Amino acid sequence: MGTKKYYILVIFFTIVSFGSINAQTKMTDLVDVQSLDSTIIIDIKYATADNFLGDTLYTAHICLLRFSVAEKIVMVQKRLRSLGYGLKIWDGYRPLSVQKRMWEKLPDPGYVANPKYGSNHNRGAAVDVTLVDSDGNELEMPTKFDDFTKRASSHYPHASKRALKHRKLLQSVMKEYGFSTINSEWWHFNYKNVKSYPVLDIPLKEFVNEARK
Repeated sequence: MGTKKYYILVIFFTIVSFGSINAQTKMTDLVDVQSLDSTIIIDIKYATADNFLGDTLYTAHICLLRFSVAEKIVMVQKRLRSLGYGLKIWDGYRPLSVQKRMWEKLPDPGYVANPKYGSNHNRGAAVDVTLVDSDGNELEMPTKFDDFTKRASSHYPHASKRALKHRKLLQSVMKEYGFSTINSEWWHFNYKNVKSYPVLDIPLKEFVNEARK
């Protein structure tokens, strides 16, 4: 194959690839949570190196969720604000390619979903959250984010009374709006119809670029 034809093919497949990503982006119903409620604090750990991999995994600091899920999160926020609290989100939609990197680092299905089946984060229908006070300060919880010990269990009984109180409040309000906990992580919540959404592998920056058009 001649050099000229080779470069033409490379350009063609690159255009097709980017076109496919943009088409997928438009076809999804993922939405920026802060575009619905700017009072929700976003602190996406995987968009920084402040995580268990010690590496920046996301291409944008943005929290995306399926629209129906994001609507419920907004309702949770309104309920909490009426009580003098609020939400801080640590993670929402996660590309499948990132899930694969996490699995390489920690292949333990008790803490990291096997990318073969996809994480509920890959579906845009799971969220990692904590409570903050009216000034945006994190409240005491049984552990920090991504604590891979039994203390991080959503049912662990030996934390301080204050931490247990905060965890119970977070769980009760989240459950009120259709979210459920998992045993290994007190901060992780799945939306009730999580499995009805397909797994996605679109970089977060594509949604930022699409929003700017």
